[in-house]
Order: sequence, then C-alpha cells, then structure tokens
Amino acid sequence: MENPRPEKVAVVDEVRAKLDSSDAAVLTEYRGLNVSATAELRRALRDAGGEFKVYKNTLVRIAARELGLEIDALLTGPTAIAFIDGDPVNVAKALRDFAKTNPALVIKGGLLGDSVIDEKGVTALADLEPREVLLAKLAGALAAPMQQFAGLLEALPRNFAYGLKALIDQGGAPGAPADAPAPAAADETPDAEAPAAVDETPDAEAAAPTDEPAAEATEAPAADTDTDTPAAESADTTESES
Repeated sequence: MENPRPEKVAVVDEVRAKLDSSDAAVLTEYRGLNVSATAELRRALRDAGGEFKVYKNTLVRIAARELGLEIDALLTGPTAIAFIDGDPVNVAKALRDFAKTNPALVIKGGLLGDSVIDEKGVTALADLEPREVLLAKLAGALAAPMQQFAGLLEALPRNFAYGLKALIDQGGAPGAPADAPAPAAADETPDAEAPAAVDETPDAEAAAPTDEPAAEATEAPAADTDTDTPAAESADTTESES
C-alpha cells in the first residue's frame, strides 16, 4: 500500500495488535443487521468476554499477512471480528445463539491461537462446555480417588486402634486389664500335659518288651535241666551193666 493515509495505518496497527494479543477471533458477516441488533450483539459478546469490531477487508488482510495468518478466504463481504480474550467457548455460544434469531449474522470462521478454523470449527466450539465447567468436572474426577484414598488412610489407624483395644481386652497386649486371664495359663496346660503323655507311653511300651525276653531267658535253663535227665539215666545204666 503506497503512501497510506495515517488513519489507515492506525487501523492496520490496531487490527494487528488485537489479532496478536487475542486468544481467539471469530470473523462474521454482518450485512443486514440494523443498529439496534448490532448494539444487542455487542452487549452479548461483551458479557461473554469478546469485543465486536467492524473493519475493511483490505486493512484486515494487510494486518493478517504481517502476522503470517492466512485468512484471505474468510475476508469476503462486510467483515466484523469478535476478538476474544480468554475462553472462546462463551463467545462462540453467544454468536451462535444470536445468529439463530438474526439470520443476517453469518459466521465465516476464525482463529484459535494461530490456527485458522472454518464455520464448522466455530460451531464445534459453541457445542463445548465452558472452561470453568470442564475444569470443575476434571477437578471432581481427580478429587474422587483422592477422597477415597484419604478415607482409606483415615480408616487404617482407626481400625488399628480397634484391633489393639480388642487385643488388650483379651489380655494379649501390654495394658491388659488386671482381671483378664494371664496368657501364661493357656501355655501351661499344653506344657504340663505334653511331657506326661510323651514320657509315660514310651515307658509302658518299653517295659513290656523287656519283660518277655526275661521270661524266655528264665525258662531256657528249665529246658536244659530236662535235657540233663536222660544223661543221668544213661550213666546209671552203664554202672549197672558193669
């Protein structure tokens, strides 16, 4: 643009600064909107966090090219831009809702950061839940497991205290009541019975085998005595024959 007028240079600088500092922008065609409808739209967008400005396409094109933004396809017909600082969802919803009752407003597309989006992209933004709602849902999803974990941690010492108290009440831990049965009593019964059962049984069994061989040993000489009787008789016979 040769020898541009200062006012045009100022507009280009303004558009470039707004496009550069905004989080998003929606380009619209406002042909057919009357003054009252345009004022109503400005208020709705201001409440949603946007600013609605009307510029000439040639000046917007120059500013966009200086920023490296390819939005020439969106610069057809009278153009008004909704600059957005913050969440673009609310502004997209406001534009969509206004266009439902005012068909003269046409959403052409926009910018999301440095990315160019078409009219469907703006509609998709309008269908999203606001950032505050999404963050609240995310926080709730993250808080639920943490609350469960905190409840588990809280239950551990409580359950341990209940178990320890029950153990003390039963006399199984230091601090047991004085009238509780002593743990040693339970241990003495098996100890007293076990040796008797172990010692007596082997002794009784060992005595029986020992006595039987003794009896057999005693009877053995009797058999030998009987054997000696024929020998004596044989000697007597020999003497009588001689």
